[in-house]
Amino acid sequence: MSKTDFDILVIGGGPGGYVAALRAAQLGLSVGVVEAQHLGGICLNWGCIPTKALLRASEINHLLHDLDTYGFKADGVSFDFSKIVGRSRAVSKQLASGVAHLLKKAKVPVFNGYGKLDGIGPEGKRKVKLSQKDSAETTLTARHVILATGARARVLPGLEPDGKFVWSYREALVPDELPKRLLVIGSGAIGTEFASFYRNMGSEVTLVEVAPRVLPVEDEEISALAQKSFEKQGMKVFTSAKLGPLSKNATDVTVTVEAGGKTHNITVDRVISAVGIVGNVENLGLENTKITVDRTHIVTDALCRTGEAGVYAIGDVAGAPWLAHKASHEAVMCVEAIAGKTVHPIDATKIPGCTYCRPQVASVGYTEARAKEAGYKVRVGKFPLIANGKALAMGETEGLVKTVFDAQTGELLGAHMIGAEVTEMIQGYVIARSGELTEAELTETIFPHPTISESMHESVLAAYSGALHF
Repeated sequence: MSKTDFDILVIGGGPGGYVAALRAAQLGLSVGVVEAQHLGGICLNWGCIPTKALLRASEINHLLHDLDTYGFKADGVSFDFSKIVGRSRAVSKQLASGVAHLLKKAKVPVFNGYGKLDGIGPEGKRKVKLSQKDSAETTLTARHVILATGARARVLPGLEPDGKFVWSYREALVPDELPKRLLVIGSGAIGTEFASFYRNMGSEVTLVEVAPRVLPVEDEEISALAQKSFEKQGMKVFTSAKLGPLSKNATDVTVTVEAGGKTHNITVDRVISAVGIVGNVENLGLENTKITVDRTHIVTDALCRTGEAGVYAIGDVAGAPWLAHKASHEAVMCVEAIAGKTVHPIDATKIPGCTYCRPQVASVGYTEARAKEAGYKVRVGKFPLIANGKALAMGETEGLVKTVFDAQTGELLGAHMIGAEVTEMIQGYVIARSGELTEAELTETIFPHPTISESMHESVLAAYSGALHF
């Protein structure tokens, strides 16, 4: 095969696209990647990774201002905001360079440009028109094409990012200075993480959510605890809110918010709009295919196949849940199916969700309400972190572990956690969900002491024989 003809061509080099290419190379398939901007996609460059670097800095700042709790004292604690932002960008750059190295090591060619489906060529292969800056258009061919073009921030009328007063996640990641007053619109993972970062760094933060509660996809009890914690930290939180027009002044912006039967005129230095995402489905040549697009996302079957033979879609462009780890798993599954291996479709109730606000939130499976709506009779266990020895020793007692079981079979239906490092612990429950474990196996599992993870065991006990330490 030539350097323009492949078994698989991947359009998009994010967590779905580059993983698909690496797995294809491992299986001995010829594969190429078309990437328009930067390898690693939004996740490595403008999402998951740089936000975690910023959040780490804000955690340190929080601890430095809480030293007395641990018996320490320090005078004149300060920070260099530009260095904090610079470190975040450096971390992203390092990982993106790592992706480039992995693809080079696997002998996967990367075409910097835009790929567009362009019909069928010789031998029934898919043609992809490649547009590159300062180069004539060329044609690539492949037996299979995987669309992994990701998504971008949703923009609402009147909330268009202007690079100054109104920010999307991109502007929020690289601010010139720390805003004194900040309004965050949207309390999903992106909104709450930015709200936590800026609040912990010292900004006055107002969080606005149109849904009845913050983190609306999480269990109601976890959402309530999160809001209580945010307010305790000094955030103003409005739920079931309606936004009025923005009024931009010379140095700030005023927003009207209706909530709780009252109208609030809120003046801030900056606004972050975090109201969801839309799939990148434009300019892919979909209009001349049998591919269906539903609300900006490509419709696929359980094995990521679109309505067009030989064309697949993975990751954010293929719909919810919009998670990097879901994209990577789909990538492997899709490529292995192409290679003729036996694969198992993804069960969305076995995909963990993590939000890295303070306190962290993590979950997998059914919420208590969803389990009941699905017809299950449930048993619920709860264990507060204030009763956990390691959490107490760390000074991180704020939190709860909640488990939901099928009362008839004992199967773990869902787990929901809020507190320190729960994003690291949720995988234990993910394994339990994937293995269809019951309370019997979880009860008999030995958890190390002292760890915060012991609260996971206690939550299981609470659903059945009773927690031992609460």
